[in-house]
Amino acid sequence: MTKSPPRTRIQVRNRAAILEAALEVFAARGFRGATLDRIAQAAGLSKPNLLYYFRSKEALHLAILEDLLELWLAPLREMDAEGEPREQILGYVRRKLEMSRDHPRESRLFANEILQGAPRARPVLEGELKALVDEKAAVIAAWSESGRIGPVDPYHLIFSIWALTQHYADFEVQVRAIMGKTNPYPGAEAWLDHLFGAALGSPHKSI
Repeated sequence: MTKSPPRTRIQVRNRAAILEAALEVFAARGFRGATLDRIAQAAGLSKPNLLYYFRSKEALHLAILEDLLELWLAPLREMDAEGEPREQILGYVRRKLEMSRDHPRESRLFANEILQGAPRARPVLEGELKALVDEKAAVIAAWSESGRIGPVDPYHLIFSIWALTQHYADFEVQVRAIMGKTNPYPGAEAWLDHLFGAALGSPHKSI
């Protein structure tokens, strides 16, 4: 099999500029509202130059989703079945909140894809994401059944973590409109620690 020649420094720089511009445009306008012309303009390149790297809007969007996948799954992968249950779950909450703080555009791009019915991300949702959630849900269920945390539905616990952390990225305009210049994340972390800590309850004591 013939290997592709290594990219030149200019090609690496241009490809990175295109992906950065595309992330900004897709996150702001969704897949339907984004255009290659707008992305090329944001990247500081001509449309033919953009098409040299990505043959279509679909190919560009898929490249971003593939890059996003590892970032998106990493916080849940870090949940350790051998760790202390409350620490592991609350650590996951904090990591997801940090992702909303540090990667709001990626969160909004993913949310836009889901709202459109996930036409491009469905294989990932039904494959790698589902397998990982099933694995971690089984770990949480075992912790609950053994009395190491209170009774919880592991899937709805994970869904709740997603909803309450990603809100700060996906609805950032609303949060900022209400809170003004106040940084919402320290208060959000304290509140979510309290909320999920209460939901997990206290471990059952042996009689």
